Amino acid sequence: MNRPVQLSRGRAAAELKPARLWPRDVVRVGAVGLRTRPMRAFLSALGIATGIAAMVAVVGISSSSRAELDGQLDALGTNLLTVAPGTRLTGEQAQLPLTAEAMVGRIGPVRAQSAVGRVDDAQVYRTNKIPVVETNGISAYAARPNLLDTVGATVRSGKWLDAATGRYPATVLGASAAERLGITKASPDAQVLIGNKWFTVLGILEPAALAPELDSAALMGWPAAETTLDFDNHPTTIYTRSDDAQVEAVRSVLGATANPEAPNEVEVSRPSDALAAKQAAGEAFTGLLLGLGAVALLVGGVGVANIMVISVLERRAEIGLRRSLGATRGQIRTQFLTESLLLSALGGVGGAVLGSAVTAAYASYQGWLLVIPVWALAGGVVATLIIGGLAGLYPAIRASRLSPTEALATP
Repeated sequence: MNRPVQLSRGRAAAELKPARLWPRDVVRVGAVGLRTRPMRAFLSALGIATGIAAMVAVVGISSSSRAELDGQLDALGTNLLTVAPGTRLTGEQAQLPLTAEAMVGRIGPVRAQSAVGRVDDAQVYRTNKIPVVETNGISAYAARPNLLDTVGATVRSGKWLDAATGRYPATVLGASAAERLGITKASPDAQVLIGNKWFTVLGILEPAALAPELDSAALMGWPAAETTLDFDNHPTTIYTRSDDAQVEAVRSVLGATANPEAPNEVEVSRPSDALAAKQAAGEAFTGLLLGLGAVALLVGGVGVANIMVISVLERRAEIGLRRSLGATRGQIRTQFLTESLLLSALGGVGGAVLGSAVTAAYASYQGWLLVIPVWALAGGVVATLIIGGLAGLYPAIRASRLSPTEALATP
């Protein structure tokens, strides 16, 4: 009579299955450790957030800087080429011929050209009381009226030289030259001494991105330099604007055109290349900072692993109770792995927000356009989840291997 009953009980025991945890339940159970130990969770997430914030900020700031530089290049143009005298085989400074400007202007794709010529032995001083040796690194140049349009420079105060003012002792100071001379704005009362001749400050320029040599220059009209300071009329630098598609072709013939007799004594450069090199150097530095951010992220991952191992040791009784109530090894493993992922996700999201805030503040301070690549934010969060998963995998497996009796027997 008891035999059928025993068979029914055996069949019922064989059909027993562990309760299924839905995703919502998994998250709820995984968050138990975070809710019960908030300060520990915060400090662990902070380690992850530091690495992510550093990476996002570095990428965001470098991207914003690059966007600003690209905007400047688009506004100024990358088709500016300069022609300057090089050195002779004997090591002496060469000189561009008087016909160099006219010859360069005959190149078909050249749309605009201008030039400056350094006035030798014409030092610039604020007053005649300044010692002769204190030149402040300011040089005097004769300039053509169309110089600003060619190089893309602008006037900050006063006005630029024209055909009329270029015949009189008037000067336009570069941004650095004006600062060194202590002149903040152009006026009829502002005068400087150039080659023992007084020149009225007609204007002050903004910094010239593509012609930085103009920043520390005192510029005057070509006729005034010739009549007042005995200028020899030889150009020192010729600036050209060419069709965008013909820049390299023009660059290849500029030297021979400017000085047909000695093309090897001519230096041809593209100012935008210097900005591009500066950007490349900045990218190399960005790579270094990204490496440091990755190290910080790795340290944060180690911190998460450490916290999870300690959590398993402290919660052995909880693990034993859950196992005795029917929780499977897979459910225990999922619980602790979920806790590690939640902890890392908090750090990743917090780091992305913090890094974005730092980037926004710095870009606003510099007056840049804010650019934060989406891949940097998404990649940062994904990286934290991967590191968090790897960091929590061992503690989760270790917790799942605890037997109920062993875990409950822990004092």
